[in-house]
Amino acid sequence: MGNHDDAGAARVTMKDVALAAGVSQSTVSFVLNGNDDMRISAETRRRVLRAVADLGYRPRGAGRPPKAAGTRVIGVMFDEVATSPFAAISIEGVQEEAWNSGVLVEVVMTGGDRSYEAAVLRKWAADRVEGVIYASILTRRVTPPDALARHRAVLLNCYDPEESYASVVPAERRGGEAATRALLEAGHRRVAFISGETWMDASDQRMEGYERALRAADLTVDPSLIETGNFLPSGGHAATHRLLDRTRPDAIFCANDLMAVGCYEALKERGERIGETIGVMGYDDQEIAQHLNPPLSTVLLPHREMAQWCAAQILAEGDLTTARKRMECPQVIRASHTRRAQEDRLETPPVSSWTA
Repeated sequence: MGNHDDAGAARVTMKDVALAAGVSQSTVSFVLNGNDDMRISAETRRRVLRAVADLGYRPRGAGRPPKAAGTRVIGVMFDEVATSPFAAISIEGVQEEAWNSGVLVEVVMTGGDRSYEAAVLRKWAADRVEGVIYASILTRRVTPPDALARHRAVLLNCYDPEESYASVVPAERRGGEAATRALLEAGHRRVAFISGETWMDASDQRMEGYERALRAADLTVDPSLIETGNFLPSGGHAATHRLLDRTRPDAIFCANDLMAVGCYEALKERGERIGETIGVMGYDDQEIAQHLNPPLSTVLLPHREMAQWCAAQILAEGDLTTARKRMECPQVIRASHTRRAQEDRLETPPVSSWTA
């Protein structure tokens, strides 16, 4: 394998190791951290270590000792952690970035309880933590607690309307546009959209991106191709049947991967061949996406990268800005979104230009 440490080379991630070894990222983490009390077979450990060697994976900070380890702390305050896999990914991202500077991470889950938030922030002020990352599981507008102003603080996956703090959120509109564009560039023209719950910022913004991509391709936004889901497999399943009862899309863009799971089942019940007779695109790049048949094309939510950015802001020299950063959501192209018919490829002109 090539040297993955060369400047400009793509960094091998724990996810790459997990894919190569055929295991979860948690298993890779347990093996690399030497957790012998976990029930991981010797063969699985060998596969993980072989993938690490073959890919040249090196954890962040490997090969250099931490600086003054254990003497500095970043506080991370989540409203929830158990309701989404993205909290764990975010926490891991903060830890990786902080440990490069020998800084520890202390995480609390508040359930949105204001009195609990205030108590924790008082403790962290007394402990003189380096700073606080105030985080939300859902991308949303928040009103930060007053006591947060006593800290060097950034907002993760949320933003305050007063823009009193630096914040980072996914570029959801651009992600929705990229997902739709991938379907259009594969030759599909009747692209349907299954939204999530409409009160969520992510659902609305992904739909805006979908509509923007259609207009950029000089295509009409057809209300008959839009259905409301619920960000769960059940919603994707029911919405797909409703779509097919009244129209025949070339492809379906589901506003998250879990709805795409339900969409797959509904399409198979209708006798469709995903990636052949109809295309499907998801959003989130949850682990299940790569295990569907065919593997699901989707869009990555950059929770790890956003968390690393937050930690880097806390640890950087100088004053924090109060700007809101929107982080790109790159496409993850697999097999589910491809062209529905070879003859259509010859008849339909390619999409050639897009607006920013």
